[in-house]
Amino acid sequence: MKTSIITSLLVFSLLFANSCTAPEKKITEEEEKKEVPLKKMSASYKRFRESKLRFEKYNEFNTDFQFKEIAGIGYEEGVTRRDPSSVIKVGDLYYVWYTKPQANTELVGPKKATDSTRAFHWDLCDIWYATSTDGYDWKEQGIAVSRGSKGSYDHRSVYTTDVLVANGKYYLAYQAAGSLKQARWAGSYFHAGDFNKNVIGMSWADSPDGPWHRFEEPVLKVGSETSWDGEVVHDPSFVVREGKYWMYYKSAGRVPWKPNISDGDFTKEFADMPHAVIGVAVSENPEGPYIKSEYNPVLIGGHECIVWPYRKGVCAFLSEGPEGKSIQFSEDGINFYPVKHGLKKPEAGGVFRPGNFVDTDSLPGKGITWGLMHILGKWNYLRRFECNLSLEKGDRINAEYQKVLNYKNSKGYEYEK
Repeated sequence: MKTSIITSLLVFSLLFANSCTAPEKKITEEEEKKEVPLKKMSASYKRFRESKLRFEKYNEFNTDFQFKEIAGIGYEEGVTRRDPSSVIKVGDLYYVWYTKPQANTELVGPKKATDSTRAFHWDLCDIWYATSTDGYDWKEQGIAVSRGSKGSYDHRSVYTTDVLVANGKYYLAYQAAGSLKQARWAGSYFHAGDFNKNVIGMSWADSPDGPWHRFEEPVLKVGSETSWDGEVVHDPSFVVREGKYWMYYKSAGRVPWKPNISDGDFTKEFADMPHAVIGVAVSENPEGPYIKSEYNPVLIGGHECIVWPYRKGVCAFLSEGPEGKSIQFSEDGINFYPVKHGLKKPEAGGVFRPGNFVDTDSLPGKGITWGLMHILGKWNYLRRFECNLSLEKGDRINAEYQKVLNYKNSKGYEYEK
């Protein structure tokens, strides 16, 4: 019996020693692939995974834009109102600012325009404003910002404005043209062409009702002739985040096939961008200086620049371009990704800003539910649009989506983190 036990122990010891000293079997690359097969992905499925796209049911940015007529600043024969600002609320009143041409200035096109006739719908304009208690019935209050004196950067027209609330003051930033000599046309009198090179000016007030005080110098100018923004600077729109003021704006490069372009060099890097793209300039002070981002342009496409804060990031609506009719989202304000496609277009929309530009670091952006836009035609006019892109809806949908992710991860999937 003792001999049998001893023999068994010796055999076990030899087997254990052999297992410790035996060389580890190497797995070849081919064998590794056989053991863990790679998932084959079509281009569409790969985009879905890598871009983290979601079906409508789980997409917090899924919405429809609905359009409604308004009173007071809606359609009016013989009157043009266009390019509304963001909407803010002060006390019990909503405020909006917009572009309106001076009385008795006929629209004749850039080839025939004079000191008293207009080259474009936005020529010989001032910034007007209106108020409302409900966002549907509006009362026009009059001019907020007028054109500058002869020889100034804003003498010909001030137009396409946005509002910013900061440090107990109100700021209006707007496009400005100094002279009819800046008017360029592109094939038709009324709907093609623009003022270039133009600038963005600014005025401030202690009250949304004014009086407004004009800055003597522009707060933003076009870039170098070969840059992405060498032609125009348009559509300023503000977001406050990280203790700074982010002014998004639309622009376009100078290319030789544009008719009637002003003298100078042309861009080559951006020659394949025939339409507007969007960049951003950032300042630590609402009055500037605004420093253009080295990552510009940050959005490829978008005839108008519609942005708003959401959570601690920034949302944008692109109306045209390769990702047209889409909502884009960026966590850092620079790197945007499409999150919803195929939407109806709110033309030149200005959204209602809950919180009136509170820094998203202290109050995450609450999203949007309505705003104002313009309708084009012989007489441009304003209309209301509505949607559901609120933070409350987003939180609810994300909670439901998280249940799906929890299930997927419990089964070993790790596409989403």
